[in-house]
Amino acid sequence: MIGIIGGSGFYSLADNLKEIKVSTPYGPPSEKIALGKIGGRKIAFLPRHAKTHDFPPHKINYRANIWALHSLGVGHIITITAAGSLQKKYKPGSFIVIDQFVDRTWGRADTFYDGPVVTHVSSAFPYCPQINKLVYSCGEKLNLRIFMGGTVVVIQGPRFSTAAESAWFTKMGWDVVNMTQYPEVILAKDLGIGYTAVALVTDFDAGLVGQEPVSAASVARIFTKSIQKAKKLILETVKNWPKNLTCSCSKSLNGARI
Repeated sequence: MIGIIGGSGFYSLADNLKEIKVSTPYGPPSEKIALGKIGGRKIAFLPRHAKTHDFPPHKINYRANIWALHSLGVGHIITITAAGSLQKKYKPGSFIVIDQFVDRTWGRADTFYDGPVVTHVSSAFPYCPQINKLVYSCGEKLNLRIFMGGTVVVIQGPRFSTAAESAWFTKMGWDVVNMTQYPEVILAKDLGIGYTAVALVTDFDAGLVGQEPVSAASVARIFTKSIQKAKKLILETVKNWPKNLTCSCSKSLNGARI
């Protein structure tokens, strides 16, 4: 089963979605999970912030969300996530297949392993290389402005970065800024779930000289404008899903426990 995490606009990805309530040891997930099929393949869709966008990034129950998908048999997660550009070549409306993150959040529950079995999951390469390549090729096929590989710096939110913070991120060579990639991606890795994230660039962040500072309104406007392209990218990816996964995502716990 493929898990899809995104906004409520993605509900139209599949016909006859059936919503179910899932309980987890970590409390309720953000929303009921919608089950359905795309091209004969089972999917489970979860709106990260809830249907009515009730949960800001720092209040999302990431552990409950990932555990709920895992309990349903999800083996891989795909997400399209809004992000601010830190480099001028990434214009609003662009898509970037993420392959690295830098964590600047704090206080978020970011592991399923609090003992007594000590577990150190490697996060050197947190995103799935095989499905990353598939998403990129599907994006090219759809003639999207898409880039392969990029680093997302994840900030705590809900506030946007100061100009000084954003300039620092840009000078470090990082590509986009976002508020939800951490700990979502690493929690998936904790459970041996492959994870692929595509950043949809909605704005130039505050540190890029000569650009208007980001606002919630501008983010929403560009994301809404690009949602149809994002849905086509997800649909194309699922329809071309490989019969056999050759990545090692499911083996993330091998050698991780002491």
